[in-house]
Amino acid sequence: MTRTSDPGRADVACHGDFVDPPFKETRLESFYISTLIVALAEIGDKTQLLALLLAARYRRPVPIIWGILIATLVNHALAGAVGNWVSTLVSPAILSWILAASFAAVALWTLVPDKLEDDEAARGRYFGPFLATLVAFFLAEMGDKTQVATVMLAAQYPDFLWVIVGTTLGMLIANVPVVLAGNFAADRLPLTLIRRIAAIGFAVLALYAVYQALSLNGMLPV
Repeated sequence: MTRTSDPGRADVACHGDFVDPPFKETRLESFYISTLIVALAEIGDKTQLLALLLAARYRRPVPIIWGILIATLVNHALAGAVGNWVSTLVSPAILSWILAASFAAVALWTLVPDKLEDDEAARGRYFGPFLATLVAFFLAEMGDKTQVATVMLAAQYPDFLWVIVGTTLGMLIANVPVVLAGNFAADRLPLTLIRRIAAIGFAVLALYAVYQALSLNGMLPV
């Protein structure tokens, strides 16, 4: 979408001089969507299973929660920086198509139940609860769907710092109750339903990205 000139205002760019970035949204919207999407995607994820295992092993929720917070902040800050950088390399239309395909892929990925591997559970076993959680969570989150979602959300929204805050909060919303309540929380959640809701959320983002791509290509009215 291009901004048209306004002869009454000197500060408005002439037609064709400025191209709006895709997904020009408010900071609060980027924060709320990032929080909701990651909170839903994290439920039943392998890092939530890891949080449950660490809570059962150490029975010290406070250092475990701090480890999850710091590991997620660092991991998602790196992911957000990558997403923000990628958004500067391609045109808004191409970026929209990439995001559409990526969100659709993650929507399908979300429907597949995760399994915690033995080596992921064993990382950091010789440390205390904080360091064990910090190391294990950071490594387990590498390449995980919530990290991939953070990359895509940071590419989608210009205020990627709010995306990082939102995705980190989403991780805490999903994991802190598991750490505090242990098996009680995990065993009683309708995981299949939650995975489907998260997949729908990613699918909606994919459809919106398609709409933006078609609009930027002039195939739909903007």
